Amino acid sequence: MNQRERGGNMSSVNEWNAQMYDHQLGFVSEYGKGLLELLQPQAGERILDLGCGTGDLSKQIAESGAVVIGMDYSEDMVREARNKYPTISFIQGDGAEFSLDQKVDAIFSNAALHWIKRAPEVATCMYDCLRPGGRLVAEFGGKGNVGSIVSALTTVLKEELAIDATKRNPWYFPSVGEYSSLLEQKGFQVTYACLFSRPTQLTNGVEGLNDWLSHFTDDFLFDLSVAQRTHIQQKVSDILKDQLFSEGAYYADYKRLRVIARKPST
Repeated sequence: MNQRERGGNMSSVNEWNAQMYDHQLGFVSEYGKGLLELLQPQAGERILDLGCGTGDLSKQIAESGAVVIGMDYSEDMVREARNKYPTISFIQGDGAEFSLDQKVDAIFSNAALHWIKRAPEVATCMYDCLRPGGRLVAEFGGKGNVGSIVSALTTVLKEELAIDATKRNPWYFPSVGEYSSLLEQKGFQVTYACLFSRPTQLTNGVEGLNDWLSHFTDDFLFDLSVAQRTHIQQKVSDILKDQLFSEGAYYADYKRLRVIARKPST
């Protein structure tokens, strides 16, 4: 499915295959488990999982006794989440243009907000959907995230096809200061914000980076033929092998921004 408006980013064309996502990119949810410890969901709370993907973390939140609403822009992700966890409510929604019938006690978001360039609109929606005193717990790509991959992809596209990749980049990777200031401008009280490096092992050995590129770089490569895409991806993998390949696997140079904020009680 063509995700031209994925998560409120009107230029995004990234395609999401839910079953392949679960099979090859399960580390996304695995790393999100640590974030759940900061959320500390309580029985009876209403919690929105913003950018829920196929619902694995929504399920873990629900195990606390909380009432969970999982939301994702991708129809395929939402369909798979409903199939896997039929007792949880999953809805399709735009991260920059959503509202809920009832306020929630908390918003949880893992590895999703960097797909939404309309960050001010997202912050407004999140603030409006929280009850007074409600909390936001989020982690996503921060400043410098996958920097070597973006740099190599930019170089290869320019040299091979004279394409300016900077105009196609779908990601929003803010610094601690940038995102904290944004949330504060919208009314949030930021209680914790941290940018940290987390080199992340990609599955499938020497093909790991090719798999990652196949999943996440449609915005850069959407108008290329299959042969061209394969060539570009392989060139990028080759360029980065010395830097990112170690002990039989590629390690993506992830930098994550973790934030906790609250809506004032009054």
